[in-house]
Amino acid sequence: MRVAILTLSDSGYAGVRENKSGPAIRKLVEAAGYRVVYTALLPDGMEPLASELKRLCDGDIADLILTTGGTGFSPTDLTPEATRSVTERPAPGIAEAMRYRSLQITPRAMLSRAAAGIRKRTLIVNLPGSPKAVRECLEYALPALGHGLEILRETAHNCAR
Repeated sequence: MRVAILTLSDSGYAGVRENKSGPAIRKLVEAAGYRVVYTALLPDGMEPLASELKRLCDGDIADLILTTGGTGFSPTDLTPEATRSVTERPAPGIAEAMRYRSLQITPRAMLSRAAAGIRKRTLIVNLPGSPKAVRECLEYALPALGHGLEILRETAHNCAR
C-alpha cells in the first residue's frame, strides 16, 4: 500500500523547528511493509491541507494519507476541519480508537480533535503532532488500518473479522 505523509506545522514550514513526527511515521509504516510515496511539510491552516488532500486522493497517488499536527486547540490547528471538508465518508472509529489508546497513557488525549475519513479510494487519518503520540497511536491503529485499506481498495481476500 502507498502512503503519503503530511506534516502540518507553521514553525516546521518556516524552518524554525525540525520535523520529527513525519520521519517517525515513515519509520513505522515502512517497518509494517507500506511504501511511502510522498511526504510534505505544510503550514497550518485549512486551504493548504485541503488542496493537498484533494490532489493526492483525486489523483490516486496514495492509498493512505497520514497527517501529523494541527489536531489540538490552537486557533491555527485546523487539520480535522480540512480533513472533514474533503472527505466523502467519515471513519470516526479510527480517531476514537486512537484517543481511547492514548487516554490509557495521558488524560490530555481527550484534547485531540483528530478525524479520519475516506475520499474516493483513499483513507485519510489525522495523527497528533508529537513523535511520542504518533508512535503510540500508529502502533495501535496500523494493524486494523491495513485490513480497512484492503476492503477500501477491494483487495481483501477475506472480509470476515
